[in-house]
Amino acid sequence: MVAETEWPLPPLGLYIHLPWCVHKCPYCDFNSHPLRGGLPSGKYIDRLIEDLEEESPYIAGRTLDSVFIGGGTPSLFSGQEIGRILQGVGKQIELAPDAEITLEANPGTIERDSFTAYAQAGVNRVSLGVQSFDDSALRKLGRIHDARAAHQALESLHEAGIENFNIDLMYGLPGQDVESAMRDLETALAARPSHISHYQLTLEPNTAFAHDPPTLPCEEVCWEMYSSAVDLLSAQGLQNYEISAWAQPGSQCRHNLNYWRYGDFIGIGAGAHGKLTHAEDRVISRTRRPRQPRVYLSASEPTQRTQLENPDRIFEFFLNRLRLREGFEVSDFEARTGLAFECVEKRVQDAMSRGLLERSGHCFVTTPLGWRFINDIQALFLPKAQPAWLAKPGPAR
Repeated sequence: MVAETEWPLPPLGLYIHLPWCVHKCPYCDFNSHPLRGGLPSGKYIDRLIEDLEEESPYIAGRTLDSVFIGGGTPSLFSGQEIGRILQGVGKQIELAPDAEITLEANPGTIERDSFTAYAQAGVNRVSLGVQSFDDSALRKLGRIHDARAAHQALESLHEAGIENFNIDLMYGLPGQDVESAMRDLETALAARPSHISHYQLTLEPNTAFAHDPPTLPCEEVCWEMYSSAVDLLSAQGLQNYEISAWAQPGSQCRHNLNYWRYGDFIGIGAGAHGKLTHAEDRVISRTRRPRQPRVYLSASEPTQRTQLENPDRIFEFFLNRLRLREGFEVSDFEARTGLAFECVEKRVQDAMSRGLLERSGHCFVTTPLGWRFINDIQALFLPKAQPAWLAKPGPAR
């Protein structure tokens, strides 16, 4: 184990979950809930601020490097309401002068001046859930916007002066061929995003698509879509720094990088998860808020707090870190887990013997084979029983 004086605190982020959406997409397995009646924004914002106050004893003296407002559909909240949330955050914890503040937005819920209002509220990065620019594909995905709304939202982003934005784009959609997948990507690139999240549609358990699966392109066609996308994105100067994330140099999502580097983050809002390092006690803890908005708003259930055992620290580190092209150093593992590298060295060597990891200078990085079979590497570090927290805390784009 790392000596007490050698376990520095990692960077700290804040994830804020706004759980409501207009319509639940059939592929979505995130904690999102179709809005019934009016949006209880005032009461919910009050509850968020109470959540953050509850975390104050655990984060005293620390500074936020990033804030990510995800959902659900956060753009159902007005610029004024987002501003109230961020003002409440600023009163509880210091934000770094250059803090990255991301808002997820749905093109179907954006008015022409909304992005200006969000920018005035303090948002300096937007993740826009476009998914496709093809109207037929959007209907099959159950999206509430069409291609015209997506283009209008992108124009509004530029008009508001928000140049640091991500476009969420899916491939492997029902009825999609390679040509239409590439057309989507070319259209996205024409909007000059600083970041693209490009990922294959998968049928997740407990979704409408899982119960009534659509016909998807075969594996060979999806591989051709992926390979063609890699060539085009690389030619446009974007870097594939994470499995499904591409960015212009210097425009990687700092909030997501902190997740993947096994940093700390507070999670507030219905169903949000958090992770905090308590260096003085040699403890890493997980938090989880009540999942249902009604229960969360009632404050009838306490926040769940769990200390992570060593096997769970190991698994979480590799589950996240191996998603990154940059790999990891021995010192990274020891600083973020508080454990000696010797406890995982045999499993790292096993991954190397299988051709999944290799040394590059001081780093261990995934090989091209390992990149294709990343789940096989991660499985080498699984504890005997999976951690109870292992669930998606919310979209992270």
